Amino acid sequence: MDSEKKSMANVELQKATENGSDILHELEIKDAQIIFSAVWEELEEEYGRDNLKFAKELILLGGAPGAGKGTQTRFILKTRGLTCPPIVVSSLLTSPEAQAIKDIGGIVGDREVLRIVFKKLLEPEFRDGAVLDGFPRTHVQVECFKLLIQKMKELRRIYWDTPLKGKFRNPTVHIMVLFVGEKTSIERQIKRGLQVIEHNREVEETGIGNFYELRSTDLDPHKAKRRYQVFKEQTWDALQSLQQTFHYHFINAEGAVSEVEQNILNELSYQSTLELDPSTYDNLKDIPLAQDIVVHARQDLVRRLDVYETESSELFHKVIGYIQNKIMPIVMRHSFSGHACINTEDELFHDPTSLAMLIDVFSERGYHAVVDIHRIEVPQHYDTQTGEITCREKKVYRIHIYFQGSEIRRG
Repeated sequence: MDSEKKSMANVELQKATENGSDILHELEIKDAQIIFSAVWEELEEEYGRDNLKFAKELILLGGAPGAGKGTQTRFILKTRGLTCPPIVVSSLLTSPEAQAIKDIGGIVGDREVLRIVFKKLLEPEFRDGAVLDGFPRTHVQVECFKLLIQKMKELRRIYWDTPLKGKFRNPTVHIMVLFVGEKTSIERQIKRGLQVIEHNREVEETGIGNFYELRSTDLDPHKAKRRYQVFKEQTWDALQSLQQTFHYHFINAEGAVSEVEQNILNELSYQSTLELDPSTYDNLKDIPLAQDIVVHARQDLVRRLDVYETESSELFHKVIGYIQNKIMPIVMRHSFSGHACINTEDELFHDPTSLAMLIDVFSERGYHAVVDIHRIEVPQHYDTQTGEITCREKKVYRIHIYFQGSEIRRG
């Protein structure tokens, strides 16, 4: 009986905990709506609604302290083809009050963070895309970010039939989280602190270079641990909640820099369904991806060559003979350059099948063949009475053969 009562009590406790969690989440959503509305009204008043044009691509970069966000940000920007600098939220929050909170491993207030970040995102250099390092860090910031994306889509609908249509694009969102365990995080924070001390000492002695910011959390293992705990208790959970709404990338950052970079490349491979506007994607989707058509390219090539031999043997042998007698002697003379160009008017190639055979034969032999057809009007007759000129069409086939050339060695 006691065990039954205990079990019932556990169930009630679980229900109470879940109810409390739901109530807390509802409060966070309400707080976010209030904060977002206030910040958005400030933006509309300061910039005007027509000018609230945010980045097309938003990469939210979060991570445990010491996970290497600063190191990997440049790599992520390069991978996505972005030339703008990263938006490092911690660097934007430079007020004395914000700095005091950061020094003890705390987090700056949501409204201040949102106002500064949103205004930064409106700067022209971030029009195509932006990497946000350290945002969002709380559940309220997460909810406000969702509201921002909703607003961006709403503005897109509003301006769809206006000349400003192209300025309000469908946003693409990537959530990227670099993760390391607590032990690694503390070790890297302390190591970073020692490196900053050594760097600043050299700058002071030589007068060369700039001083780096030295965080108090990078000097004290207890503060470093506290900073990691804040990340796990607040930021980590907040970032996790975004994977239900946006494309989410979890990056194992425990390894060497090169390993982490490869993990990032694997995650950020191009995915048109996520990045293109839906209407654009619908128009392009029937054109196959290059990676798809090359999957069975070798098997398809072999099949075609066998069909040529069995079903069009006479034409196939003529094409092979032409390649051997007319083209290969020229190709051999261009063995160093790796590129031979042959012009021909041979009637053999009036049949499109013969051109397909030629390309496939060279492909099977390891060459890359390209054929251009040039149509030239050649005067045939001039009518002295009417001044009319009668022409015939002459076809010139320009065959380009590419291959790996030989290196010239000099003694």
